[in-house]
Amino acid sequence: MVSNQVKNLGLGGGEEKSEDSTPADPAAAAGMTREEYEEYQKQLVEEKMQRDADFLHKKAERATLRVCLREKYRLPKSEQDENMIQMAGDDVDVPEELLKMVDEDATEEEEKDSILGQIQNLQNMDMDQIKEKAQATFTEMKTKAEEKCSLM
Repeated sequence: MVSNQVKNLGLGGGEEKSEDSTPADPAAAAGMTREEYEEYQKQLVEEKMQRDADFLHKKAERATLRVCLREKYRLPKSEQDENMIQMAGDDVDVPEELLKMVDEDATEEEEKDSILGQIQNLQNMDMDQIKEKAQATFTEMKTKAEEKCSLM
């Protein structure tokens, strides 16, 4: 009786565990035939390759957008973005949604920078507010000048 309990614990005994409980063939473990299992593995590999390619393409699109923004705002180039675009191939385009967003921002900035945009801003502002702002700026400049200059 004691030897059976010891065998069950795995601490000793003369018998080795049989390998019938864990089959060596992974196809049998998955409940498939060998051909089905190979086809399944092939599909998994193809799906992973497709996901990786799509991910790389998305990363390259983002890198292209960053390059466009860096050119627009005259920021230094990033070698990492350049490498990402080259890895994905040079035929990477910026997604249309992102291009629309960038174009909208550009048109808004152009409107603000134009003379008509400045005039419209002046029309929208209250003249009392403009006067107060100018007076505060003048007073601030005067106090700073008095601090720096002993003649004033």
